[in-house]
This record gives sequence, structure tokens and C-alpha cells, in this order.
Amino acid sequence: MNAQEIIKSIEARHLKAELPVLHVGDTVRVGVRISEGGKERVQPYEGTIIAMRHGGINETVTVRRIFQGIGVERVFLLHSPRVADIAVLRRGKARRAKLYYLRNRVGKATRLKQRFDRALTLKRN
Repeated sequence: MNAQEIIKSIEARHLKAELPVLHVGDTVRVGVRISEGGKERVQPYEGTIIAMRHGGINETVTVRRIFQGIGVERVFLLHSPRVADIAVLRRGKARRAKLYYLRNRVGKATRLKQRFDRALTLKRN
């Protein structure tokens, strides 16, 4: 067994099985675990996926939302224990892999057309 196979076998134990199929342009709600004092709660973060990177255990998505008139982006490591759950709320129609052009748009210009040919499925891999 070589080094790559050993690394993949260790990583496979930490991969989440119940992740939805995500695409750039989708509107998602990410449940983020936050610990305040001794308590832990799940805080939802809702926005549009503008980028997806890497693969396997290092897979990340960049989610952008507008909060009080200011654009806020967060990068989530999908298989992290901090990410409690991810729900796809709406499928967006995007013709490119990275939607960085949305950073320069304001108001209704940031909307993407809805895509109906992709179902809101839960299985991946």
C-alpha cells in the first residue's frame, strides 16, 4: 500500500455521506455550529454559491450574501465538523464556474435565473 492509498483511507473516514449535490449559482442555507460560552448552537447562513474549489476532504464552497447593504462572503469547508448541514433552497442557472462578477453588481442585478432541470437531490459521490 503506497502513501496515497493510506491518505485516502484515512480521509474516507471523515467524509460526510449526507451532502446534497451542489452547483455554482445555487442558493443554499448552511448551518454553522457556533459555541458561545458553554453552549453550542447552529446558526444559518444563507446565500449564493459563487465558487467551488478542490475536491475530496478539502472541498470548499464560497457563499455570498448581502447583509445590511454590504456583500459578505464566507468560505466553508464542506466536510468540516463546524458545518452542521447544507440545504439547497434554489437552483441557479450559471454558465461559468466562478461567479465573481456578482461582486460588482448591486440590487436586483445580482439575481440569477432559476434552473428547473436539476432536482433538489440529496445524494452525491
